[in-house]
This record gives sequence, structure tokens and C-alpha cells, in this order.
Amino acid sequence: MGLIVEVKKEVLAVLTMPRPAPNQSSAREDDYCLKETSPNLGGGRLSRGDKLTTAFDLVEQMHYLYVRVVKAKELPGKDGSESCDPYVEVKVGNFKGFTKHIEKKSNPVWSQVFAFSKDRLQSSFIEVSVKDKNGGKDDFMGVVLFDLHDVPRRVPPDSPLAPQWYRLEDRKGSKVKGELMLAVWMGTQADESFTEAWQSDAAGVSVEALASIRSKVYVSPKLWYLRVNVIQAQDLVPSDRTRNEVYVKAALGTIVLRTRFPQTRTINPFWNEDLMFVASEPFEEPLVLSVENRVVANKEETLGKCMISLQDVERRLENRPVSAKWFNLEKMSGEQKEVKFSSRIHLRICLDGGYHVLDEATHFSTDFRPTMKHLWKPSTGVLELGIINAHDLLLKEKKGGRRNTDAYCVAKYGQKWIRTRTIIDSSSPRWNEQYTWEVFDPCTVITVGVFDNSHLHGGDKAAGSKDTIIGKVRIRLSTLETGRVYTHSYPLLVLDSSGLKKMGEIQLSVKFSCSSLLNLLNVYAQPLLPKMHYVQPLSMYQVDSLRHQATKIVSARLGRAEPPLRKEVVEYMLDVGSNMFSMRRSKANYYRIIEVISDLKMALKWFDEICLWKNPFTTVLIHILFLLLALFPELILPLVFFYLLIIGVWRYRRRPRHPPHMEVKLSLPDTVFPDELEEEFDSFPTSLQAEILKIRYDRVRSVASRIQTLMGDLATQGERLQALLSWRDPRATALCMIFCLTAGTLFLFIPFRVFAVLVVLYVLRHPRLRHRMPSVPLSFFKRLPARTDSMF
Repeated sequence: MGLIVEVKKEVLAVLTMPRPAPNQSSAREDDYCLKETSPNLGGGRLSRGDKLTTAFDLVEQMHYLYVRVVKAKELPGKDGSESCDPYVEVKVGNFKGFTKHIEKKSNPVWSQVFAFSKDRLQSSFIEVSVKDKNGGKDDFMGVVLFDLHDVPRRVPPDSPLAPQWYRLEDRKGSKVKGELMLAVWMGTQADESFTEAWQSDAAGVSVEALASIRSKVYVSPKLWYLRVNVIQAQDLVPSDRTRNEVYVKAALGTIVLRTRFPQTRTINPFWNEDLMFVASEPFEEPLVLSVENRVVANKEETLGKCMISLQDVERRLENRPVSAKWFNLEKMSGEQKEVKFSSRIHLRICLDGGYHVLDEATHFSTDFRPTMKHLWKPSTGVLELGIINAHDLLLKEKKGGRRNTDAYCVAKYGQKWIRTRTIIDSSSPRWNEQYTWEVFDPCTVITVGVFDNSHLHGGDKAAGSKDTIIGKVRIRLSTLETGRVYTHSYPLLVLDSSGLKKMGEIQLSVKFSCSSLLNLLNVYAQPLLPKMHYVQPLSMYQVDSLRHQATKIVSARLGRAEPPLRKEVVEYMLDVGSNMFSMRRSKANYYRIIEVISDLKMALKWFDEICLWKNPFTTVLIHILFLLLALFPELILPLVFFYLLIIGVWRYRRRPRHPPHMEVKLSLPDTVFPDELEEEFDSFPTSLQAEILKIRYDRVRSVASRIQTLMGDLATQGERLQALLSWRDPRATALCMIFCLTAGTLFLFIPFRVFAVLVVLYVLRHPRLRHRMPSVPLSFFKRLPARTDSMF
């Protein structure tokens, strides 16, 4: 019995280890918290709890003046000729928008839309002028004027406003030759012309950069796991038959893998080894296999090559056998000519469509569907996200000494990425864009990141220019109530080598709707990952390696879009490098474990108080309850489950009202040393000097030594349990055998219920009946031998 009490005291001592106090004030902690907001969603038409009816009811309405310039006809040329280079200037107050000029065309077609923010309109008139490009000073050809009060209002789903022909006038109001087809109306950001329109918010952006500031939707490439089972090769012809260290090298794009050396050196080597790749559709790059022979330490000889097109590779949905095939190896003769010879390689190749190709960490994953669409299950709901605005963003100094923030947002869920438009020169940008995703698993996370566009004002010409990270928000769908609209302001936090920084706040509105509550609850009873992950599981090394390949493919593919999602943006959204060593994260995970078992700590303290009779009434009550359960053991399980039910009902009042967000205390950014943060954000491999690396290496050794000691102690306790019956100590095992014989004989006559009562009464004995010396069972256990003395 003393052994149980001693173990309980040791566990209690570990659980009550002090946690370092943060160095930040309570006001600063409040600044990092989530704040509930009350935006004017849907233009104020909806009250709380109303059904959403349109695609823009999760954001605030933004009103715009739209001018569509379609075409012109019968424009007069220079000196009465028919030759002119016309373009159109749309002017509202101080804002001007220009179409491209069309050379030598009197009947030009532009088909361009201009959008002017209503909040910034400084004039009650709209001037649409047609000009002829003429070097330094352009020639005025005519103008069409509109009164802003007479502009009609259009609200989708109304059909687009039909453009009309308008006769051009000179500056005095007289009609001149030429007509212009226009359409002018007032609308909101829900207008279908909004995304492709020139906007007054981006008036200072060059025409070439306009495409890079518009909102876009991206789709991740379809990824497959490519499994290459290298079985054997036949009839190899090495130049030196005395050295047959043969291996197979497989390359897919920039990823190169190789097999081990065979156990026997022969011209017919046998491997039977799997090599795993990530391939993306369309399969543009072939799989290249080569058989190499290591002649000396740093020299290899190519014995043959073969190229396999992935379009011809078999695709499988489940763990069924794949037929093996022989492929001829071709040996290079010179630089270009290839000569076939009798060598062959035996391979089993397939594209595994039953796996979900992980390109992000499992606990942050936005999708768990397998590659093959035939295996997808019906969607369980719809996720709607409204990106409303941000405020108090930090201004950055850019090229030319300009201090501004050109902010845009990127959101990822499943295979769909979205990018909002870039708001120019604003520390409080207003996006008010709404997006929708299908939800197949509620236990997933949507990630929203905010970035500063560094490629608008000559950023592409600057070497190494990257978009600046402003912050990131994660929202787990399973923490959201179905049908409820969440509107919160999230702090944007960034941790770097100098510490934690708040870069501003972003206001989001989120709604998760389910089509069928029964189907949604049924998901909780299904495995998290597809079936193949359990039938033919991948090792931890394979998962990490394949995730690295997948992130490289996704980053390269999205970087080729227009406008591109740049590498630094994709890697930040996918948490590339999150598995690297971090002293801060290691400490945080330790305290997470302590927090998880805090209930156990409280239970042990409470049990210790009962054993020490600090509250005699409670201790006597526990005795009575225990004796009652000993007499009626069939009540034990019902009481346990009813107790858990009461706890759950009691905690319902204190349930979380807001979705969880990044907690500063949990991540310990202010309790670690600056050197530990510098180590966390160091490059891999490191670029530091030897003296600093020596200090960090010694620190890692000191931490690892404590972990090593803890693991050794755990192993020692387990080996002592094994030593009870292993006869390593013949006297101790003999005593254990005698005890087992005696106990087995006694339990033939003593009911187990009586034994349990005696054990509990002994543990709960009064302090006057206790003594400080270790008990006999604990002393016997600590004398048992372990395998520590057998180690070097």
C-alpha cells in the first residue's frame, strides 16, 4: 500500500512544478484577446438570428459608382482625317481613370469598367472624355457629362444595365462629331463587374500592376502518392565486376530518392523496397529510374536508365495487389544516343488514390478527403466567411522612403484558396468580401492570413523582395455552433527573433451551416483519415518527407498563377517549418501536458487531504460511500456515468461563447530568453558562427540530458516490474513466488470485496497510524535489479 502512496506523492510533486510568470501586463493581455463586434451586416437589413439571403450578407455594404465604357464610333481624326489614337478618361472629382489607347481606330472598342467609391466622391458630376493620344499633350475630342443625382441604382440579381449611345459635346456644350456607348449606375461590391473593374482605391497603381491587386480564387493541384516498389534487376553489366554495390536512383522532378544496397553482391541484385513520391496532375514530368554502381567512395557508374510516363501508371483506390512489370534499361553511349541492351529492372508502380496527400500539419488540416473523387463522401455543410476590415496595421517603410501598408488577405480551406483585393496605402483597409466553401468534415480548420503587398511600387525589380507577413487567424469549425453568425475582431500576432508583436486586428464574420444534423453527427464516428492510412500506414519519416514534397509542389503551382500566390505566402499558410526544434515550443508543450492533467492534480490533492483527515466529516463520508459501493458493486458504473453527466451539465453555463484563438500565455513568447527565439528562427542549416553554435549545442545537451535521465528512470521502473518473475535476482523472485502462492491460497477463502475494503481502509487510515519510513512493498520494489548496470 505504501508503494501506491509513494507514487502518488511523486506524481503530485511533478504536477505542482511552478510555471514561469509572464512579463506582460494585464492590459497587454487584454489587447491580445478576441473581441466581439457588431458590424452592419447586409447593409442593416438583417437582425440577429435572421436567415441570410444573399451572397454578401456577412459583410458590410460598400457603395460604388460604376462607369462602363464599351466603345465609340465616328470619332474625328487629326486634321479631319480618319486616323486617331483614342482613349477615354473618366473623371469624378479628383479621381481619374483611363482606358488603354487604341492606335489608328475611329471606331474603337474598350469594354472596360471603372468603379469609384461613393465615400470618396468629391463632385456631383461625372465627366467621360474622349482624347486622342498625341505625344506630350493629348487632343480633346469630346465629353459626356452626367449628374450624379440622376444615376440609376442597380441591385443584383437585377440584370446588367444596358449601355447607351451618347453624343459627344465640346467644352461649351455644343454637339460634335462622334458617339460613345456608356452605362452608368450605382451599386455595391456584390456587382459582378466589381472584381474586374478599375477601382478608385487603386488610382496610384500602374496599369501593369492592376492584375496583381484584384481578388482571385485559386485551386490547389490534385496530388497523388506515387509508390514505386523496386523489386530486382537482371543481367547488369558493370565495368568492374569485383565491386557490385548497386542501388536504384529514382527522380521525379527535383525530388531524388534511392534504395539501399542489396545484401548480396551479384549482377542480379534484389531490393524489394518502396520509394514514395508526390505527383501532381497534369503529369508533365516522367519518372526517371537509373541503376547505379558505386565504383569508389565518391564515384558512381550508371548501368542503365529508363523513363516512365505517369499517364500510363496504374491507379488504385484500395490496398489491392498491383501487377509487376519488367522495364528495359537503356545505357548511354555518348551524350545523346541510347543503345538498348539486355539489362532489365522489375518494378511495381501505382498511383495511390486512397490516401489524403498531406500538405499541412494534421492538427491544422483543412481537408481529409482522399485523392480519388469516387471515394469522397457527401458534404455535411457550408462554411461562409466574410472578410470585413482591418485596423491599426503597422506601416512599413518601402522603396523611395514611402511608409504605407498595401494589405491583402489569403484564406485557405480544402483545395480552395482565396485572395482578396489589395487596399492601397491604408492602415485600416476595408475589404468586405465574402466567400463560401463546402464542408466535408467539421473537425477541420480554416486559415486566414494577412500580408503586405511588396510588389506594387517596383517591388518585382528589387532583389529578394517578399510580401511581409502581418498575421494569421485559425478557426476550427467544430467549435462553431451551426447556423450562428460569429463576428469578432482577431488580433494579428507575429512572433520573430525579436519577440511577439501585434501587427493590428482583422474583423471577420463566420457562419457554419449544416444540411443534415444526423449526417454531421455521423462524421464523428468515422475515422479521421481515409481507409488507406490505416490499412497500409505510412511511417513518420515518410509522412514528413511527403509533406515537404507536397508543399513544394503547391507553392510552385500557385506561384505560376496570375496574380501569383508567392512562395512565402503559401509556406506561411501551410505552416512549413513548424516541426523544427524550438525550445519555446518544447516548454509550451510541457506546460500543455501539465494543464491537461491538472484535474488529476486536483484529484490527488483532494485524495491526499482525505487520507490525512484534514476534513474529518468528508473523510467519514467517503468511508460510508465506499462501504456502500463495496456492498452493492453494481452501482459503481452507473454512479460514475451520472457523475460525469452532472459535471457536463454544470459546465454548460460556462461554455465558450467565442471561437478559440491564439493564446499568448499558451505559447510562452514572453517567458523565453531572446537567444532561444533567435535559435527558433535560425535558418536550416544554420548560418551562425561557431561560438554561438557551441553555446546552443551545450544548452541542447543539458536539456537532452534531463530528458535522457527521465527516460532512463521510466525504463528502470519497467525493468524492475519485469524482474519480479525473470529470476535475475533469484532470492527476490523466490520471495515473489512465495507471496503469490500465499496470496492465491488466501484469495480462495477471502472474497475480493473484503480485500478491497481492507486496502482502502488502510490507505485512508488516520495520520496517527502512519509513519514516515518507506513501506515494505516499496522497499522490496526498489531493491529489484534493472538493466542499468548492463549499459556502458
